[in-house]
Amino acid sequence: MLRSDCLDAATAWFDEGHFFDVLQRRVALRTESDSGKPNPALGDYLSGEMTDSLRALGFSCSVMPNPVEGAGPFLVARRVEDAALPTVLTYGHGDVVSGQEDRWREGLQPWELVREGERWYGRGTADNKGQHTVNLGALASVIKARGGRLGYNATLLLEMGEEAASPGLHAFCESQRAQLRADLLIACDGPRVHADKPTLFLGSRGAVNFSLRLRARDKAYHSGNWGGALLNPASVLAGAVASLVDARGRILVSALKPRALPPSVRRALAGVDIGGGEDDPLPDPHWGEPGLSTAERLMGWNTIEVLALGAGSPQRPVNAIPGEAVAHCQLRFVVGTPYQDLAGILRKHLDRCGFNRVEIEITLTGAATRLDLDHPWVGWAQRSIALSSGKPVVTLPNLAGSLPNDVFADLLGLPTLWVPHSYPACAQHAPDEHLLAPVAREGLRIMAGLYWDLGEPAGLPWHAAPAAA
Repeated sequence: MLRSDCLDAATAWFDEGHFFDVLQRRVALRTESDSGKPNPALGDYLSGEMTDSLRALGFSCSVMPNPVEGAGPFLVARRVEDAALPTVLTYGHGDVVSGQEDRWREGLQPWELVREGERWYGRGTADNKGQHTVNLGALASVIKARGGRLGYNATLLLEMGEEAASPGLHAFCESQRAQLRADLLIACDGPRVHADKPTLFLGSRGAVNFSLRLRARDKAYHSGNWGGALLNPASVLAGAVASLVDARGRILVSALKPRALPPSVRRALAGVDIGGGEDDPLPDPHWGEPGLSTAERLMGWNTIEVLALGAGSPQRPVNAIPGEAVAHCQLRFVVGTPYQDLAGILRKHLDRCGFNRVEIEITLTGAATRLDLDHPWVGWAQRSIALSSGKPVVTLPNLAGSLPNDVFADLLGLPTLWVPHSYPACAQHAPDEHLLAPVAREGLRIMAGLYWDLGEPAGLPWHAAPAAA
């Protein structure tokens, strides 16, 4: 069978309704992981739905407990044709965010796959059940087209806690290095830059969530009787936040800004348009670091965002000076940022600005990664995707959001290629989450092409070492 025949077979599987049927089963499993409560459906998704599907493709499957008590389990599935052959690792997550049932519009609900034209609604359709269903459907097409062989080995790691910040993932992968040993990661998550534009990204920005808090006293006091005589924690905290990021979104702490935008990143992002989809917001042209394009601000620079503010009683304000105030913030950052020292950097800055009473708490941390844009696997993937889709490929140095890619790039030492099968307006994490059928169908062709090309005997950089930009 020719490459083109294999890709046609993959899209025929989609057109005949088989993809919809598989995704319908998976969406129906209520695999919420962000409630903080045990959820038996997390294990059921792996030991039932996924194990059955993968064994039919010749994978041996092991469902293993999370080293973090109460967190979702892991599935490691391995398909070994010959121990001497190279191995491709893929990753996905079967957990989803809370269903938010009462907020979906009439006729929709999170645990039922509903088709309305090109939009297929249901929790997990975009993040991430639909995406790893695309990858595994494409892999199945290649196995069948090649008479039961790939020409290389394949390993799948599926976790059930990504939406809860991947508890235990690092420790699990550390303990399972032998099972996860591979030469390349090809995975899927996140959105394309636009529904019509095949996208390849090579890592992700990191993220650190932190809280600033000022506790002045145990209770509130009347603002008329005590205003002007008592320190107002909300006013002080507003000043502390304004010392970190200004009213135009520019970071004011020099130690938290990248030294420069690398020329390779600037070249890669030249001409990359952000937004423009039907439900996309309009970027604010004067927000963020001046002199950068929207794409450069999103994927080549750092940002500090205020996620939530708390003081007093916002729902029903009263005439009282609050006893304390809190700001929940986030630093999104690119490779090279000293995020491990964030608490110390913030402490030194706030003390210098006179905010020595403001407390700092780091609540969540994830590293930044970026494969070198000149790495041989990047050019290989670009050529394969363009051949399969007939379109130019938008290549991003890293995703603007965050993924646990440091586990694969840093801990396991792999070149990392991410091919998303969603789009920016998919309502990921929100009510009315959906998958665009044309994007999923095209994703099947793209992934079938990548998996096919990995089995070609010549011209593959299997033993090229990863390199961070």
